[in-house]
Amino acid sequence: MARSVIELTALRREYRVGGGTVVALDDIDLTVDAGDYVAVTGPSGSGKSTLMNLIGCLDRPTAGRYRLDGIDVAGLDADRLAHIRGSKIGFVFQQFNLLARTTALENVELPLIYAGIGARERQARAREALEAVGLADRTGHQPTELSGGQQQRVAIARALVNRPALILADEPTGALDSWTGAEIMALLERLSQAGNTILIVTHDPAVAARAHRIVGVHDGRIVSDQRR
Repeated sequence: MARSVIELTALRREYRVGGGTVVALDDIDLTVDAGDYVAVTGPSGSGKSTLMNLIGCLDRPTAGRYRLDGIDVAGLDADRLAHIRGSKIGFVFQQFNLLARTTALENVELPLIYAGIGARERQARAREALEAVGLADRTGHQPTELSGGQQQRVAIARALVNRPALILADEPTGALDSWTGAEIMALLERLSQAGNTILIVTHDPAVAARAHRIVGVHDGRIVSDQRR
């Protein structure tokens, strides 16, 4: 039986706005097993970004249950939530978020520094992650010396280096041209085939179609869940 990495049960997120309440997510049930490659898609305002923030432990649900890799995270305090976020999730963002005057290797090492990993192991694991994304020959290059696609590969290597339970990608091709975006999606496919659990949040149907499973969100609810 497959191990569940994400288990959401009756998840709800509401916000106080003025004198009223806005329900951003309501009654969300979702399970993602180890090795799944899932795209969450929907129009602007559908709730997919709120769902990503909850899955990424960047926010807490108002009600319901969330288990991440077997850990009930819904009620954790801020410090414990930050620890889980750093050890269990590798983030890939639309804008890369690399440090400008820092080499690719040093950028990839950053999560390991926060985790207290020694220098020798940090460098070895960072080199291994850069090799996995096809940048073994770019370890000493700074972001300004890399193309947009190469910068996103560094960001993906950084997400991989902690060997997380989940890779969470927010519009990973949004800042790239269509050709380079297709290369990044092919890389994510290879990482999925290697056994990584990947969840992408996107408004782009073409990007979502590359995933093995597409979860549609509309008006704060899951309205479809299809495997291809």
